[in-house]
Amino acid sequence: MQQRPTRTNRPDSLDSTGQLPDSHRTYPLSHFSRYARTTTLSDVNQKSAELHTPVRNFAVQLSPTLRGARLARLLATEQLRSWEVPLDPARQIVAELAANAVTHGRVPGRDFRLMLYVVGDTLRIEVTDTCGDRLPKAGEAAPDAETGRGLLLVEALADRWGVSEDRFPRKTVWAELRLTPTPK
Repeated sequence: MQQRPTRTNRPDSLDSTGQLPDSHRTYPLSHFSRYARTTTLSDVNQKSAELHTPVRNFAVQLSPTLRGARLARLLATEQLRSWEVPLDPARQIVAELAANAVTHGRVPGRDFRLMLYVVGDTLRIEVTDTCGDRLPKAGEAAPDAETGRGLLLVEALADRWGVSEDRFPRKTVWAELRLTPTPK
């Protein structure tokens, strides 16, 4: 049986300072970490939050039923309250978009999703459903119709709104509100 030559990890020569070359040095993990002096994950999160404008988000998937639409409004209200964001007109917009998702975007067995984002002084509300072939438009209701004015309400209350086509069969209806600080 032949013996294999043994390899050593030590190089044959040292650099000009008498040290091993970089490729053969071992560094502690803290050498590469920008959070080397932090002790817990919450310290890392706090340092990350200080870097830029904070982003808050909330997402929930709900059944496409009247109960799901009501729950969307209630959950959004509680989330906005916890963020200390003004409730109105955001909860009216959530209620209208969720009602539209269960009324016009309902596909049996497929849920809809509510997402809320606060970035800087803007609240973005998104409702995604799985009926991407029917894109909503504001103002299509007949003058004597009892329904069909929901997006006119969204248009009046929101600073901006729109529809984004997702990967088929999804679509997202969104609205943005500029926030003003609430008095304490």
